[in-house]
Amino acid sequence: MKPMKIDVLVAEIGSTTTIVNAFNIHNQEPLFLGRGVANTTVDTDVVNGLQLAIEDLSGYLKVDKIEYDEMFASSSAAGGLRMTVHGLVYEMTVRASKEAALNAGANIHLITANKITKQDLAKIIDINPNIILIAGGTDFGEKETALYNIKKVLELDLKIPIIYAGNIENHDEINDHFRNLDKEQYLRIVENVYPRVDYLNILPLRKVIYETFEENIIHAKGMNHIFDMVNQKIMPTPGSVMESTMILKENLGNVMTIDVGGATTDIHSVSVPSDDFLDFQEGEPLSKRTVEGDLGVFINHSNVLKLFNKDEIVNNISVTSEDLKELLVDYTYIPKNKQERDLVFVLTKKCTQLALDRHVGDLKRVYTSSGLKIIPEGKDLTQIEYIILTGGALINLDNTESIVLDYIKKNPTKLLPRKNVVILRDSDYILASVGVLSLKYPEIAIKLLKNSLRIE
Repeated sequence: MKPMKIDVLVAEIGSTTTIVNAFNIHNQEPLFLGRGVANTTVDTDVVNGLQLAIEDLSGYLKVDKIEYDEMFASSSAAGGLRMTVHGLVYEMTVRASKEAALNAGANIHLITANKITKQDLAKIIDINPNIILIAGGTDFGEKETALYNIKKVLELDLKIPIIYAGNIENHDEINDHFRNLDKEQYLRIVENVYPRVDYLNILPLRKVIYETFEENIIHAKGMNHIFDMVNQKIMPTPGSVMESTMILKENLGNVMTIDVGGATTDIHSVSVPSDDFLDFQEGEPLSKRTVEGDLGVFINHSNVLKLFNKDEIVNNISVTSEDLKELLVDYTYIPKNKQERDLVFVLTKKCTQLALDRHVGDLKRVYTSSGLKIIPEGKDLTQIEYIILTGGALINLDNTESIVLDYIKKNPTKLLPRKNVVILRDSDYILASVGVLSLKYPEIAIKLLKNSLRIE
């Protein structure tokens, strides 16, 4: 039997599983062909898991062998993209840097404001980040803090990329300092992420984070041979989901993506604020991602269980306490019966609703000299037209749309869409794959996304 030729494979290398999605994109209409799944082999070499996932795909497509022209990839394995972020004032440059890093798909392990302390430096060594981001000072404003922080970080001699996204006046001195230490290869300079007050310049920094991640991923555990198979772009998986969300914003309207995973729950929103709240949205990015590292339905399910009141789960899924204990003994990320599906559903509901609490703005009561006022605080999502559900639990369990609708109904002060919002499922489970694919094939990407969302 002849091998099957496929235009594009896109690998998603997760902390637990590796997925390979297959697409034919050079036909008149691009097609999602299917997926293969295997355990991630980051402890040895991720290429082993990739090859097993392709073998699984071959079985699904009923062919002996697969050949491909291009392979893209996204990765959240080995801790994903670990970053530390260091700025000047928390509510200004630090916040802007944090938003940009999250937007690019990073897992932020340390955030500092003002000058780095000895304790901060010790934490950086323990974290062993993939990238360190240093900002501080609007353009032609304060410059000393960022210079101090760069010099202190360099003293650690970690041999990892350092991105500078601060006051433009520091560029020459920073370049000279790296050159004198013969460490130019570790420096990336990008436009100021906070060039003036209340303006977040996220996009240039996000692009450099992607590029730096791609250039240095071979140094991550188990990734040293990744480019033996991947011959196109590779990026952090959450960043790829954000890319898909941004494409949907351009083509459909204001949009939010909810991604409940085994380890984390991520929410991505790309939305303009309402005219009523516009004056209160300075400093809020158009595209925002929040990641909840403690909310996951598999790896972090024990954390989520602690968030329930006594007997709350038992009452919700109609089991005894003993039954629940038995369910948890053999708990896996693929439920095998109705009781297990019911358990995953309540865990998914808890993850989704707590993540929404942390992502979405709210109306706050503020007492002023002229009396009580109600003002918005946080991201305004009242103009959201589409909510996209992705992640294994949200797209494979029944009636998960009700989780979001119930949250909207029970939180009248939250800055959420109130009517006519459309909830769609990523039915083919390809948001993360299509995001990285869109970097080269944007027009094909939107067609694949609309197919997965079942939009005519």
